[in-house]
Amino acid sequence: MSTAENGGPAGTSTLGGRARRTPGLVPVTETLRTTERTGPNGAGEASEAAAGTGATAPTGTASTGTAPTGTAPTGSAGGGASTGTAGRATAATGAAGAGRAVGAFWRLLGSELGLTFRRPRNLVILAVLAVVPVVIGVTLRAVGGDEGMGGIVQDVAGNSLMLTFLSFSFLTLLLMPVAVSVVAGDAMAGEAGAGTLRYLLAAPAGRTRLLVVKFLNAAVYSYAVTAVVALSALVTGLLLFPAGPVTLLSGTTISMAEGLLRIAICVGYVGAGMAALAAVALALSVFTEVSIGAIAGTMVLIIVCQVLRAIPELDAVAPYLLPTRFTDFDAVLRSPIDVAVLRDGLLAFGAYILLFGSIAWARFSGKDITS
Repeated sequence: MSTAENGGPAGTSTLGGRARRTPGLVPVTETLRTTERTGPNGAGEASEAAAGTGATAPTGTASTGTAPTGTAPTGSAGGGASTGTAGRATAATGAAGAGRAVGAFWRLLGSELGLTFRRPRNLVILAVLAVVPVVIGVTLRAVGGDEGMGGIVQDVAGNSLMLTFLSFSFLTLLLMPVAVSVVAGDAMAGEAGAGTLRYLLAAPAGRTRLLVVKFLNAAVYSYAVTAVVALSALVTGLLLFPAGPVTLLSGTTISMAEGLLRIAICVGYVGAGMAALAAVALALSVFTEVSIGAIAGTMVLIIVCQVLRAIPELDAVAPYLLPTRFTDFDAVLRSPIDVAVLRDGLLAFGAYILLFGSIAWARFSGKDITS
């Protein structure tokens, strides 16, 4: 006899013996049941079916423990062959499921990257960042002939490659973090605000997989931002200033080829720093459904860190602040390259990614999705 009851799982109720889910709610328990049903490699149901088939022996063989009437007692051999066949079938199904899971991951990442780099807002951001080194180069070209100008202006006027390092010195403090924060802060909050997050999880994309894809997408965009700045500054420098051997901060002169190699190292380092900032923005993004909140929160953190760095009494704290490491790329302008500084910076970036990635996963994996 069916009765109407309440008190089912979170977000569900029963009416007339049928479960009814609250509209727009994807509980954690439902996501976990979906994961268990599909398995980590998408082969859960197939494995259960294969196991169920192997557990039911043919009539008159393993199920009765005796051979069929009028035949030789070969039940044991037949059962062993059946078990081996079932094991091979399960292994093949598991391998195929793992391949499908990997393919689904890359398809999801490719789709996310396509959406990111086709979005007009993100393209405009890249265009603005590409214009800034041009403005810097033209300005330095205009004032480079004035008497009494020296320092970095003289260095850039003397060699085109130095414009890249100068552009990074300006842009890593504010504009590049803003660009990365816009994409990373919108990663989860934007989906929730648009009401598409629950559909992604119902696919099911898997919470951990979706979070990893969102971070990798933000990291790729971070490197795209860094590469656009470097390429724009390099082309502008080659057009406006002479090319040739580069004089480093230590006074050593290196060839142009080695200078280009050091620019590539600089791009890798700065890109890693922007990816660490993306992890911070992503962690804030899972706590809100308004993307502007995550973006603004990330920028507030950057500004607060910049203020703390400017207070001499807090010099002991400065090495642990993320923006402090952004400008350590100048280690490539020394001879030899200060590998220790770059190594410490990369370790700090990795620690930030691990810390804020864990915070994002802990929050997102236990969160009921209501939008």
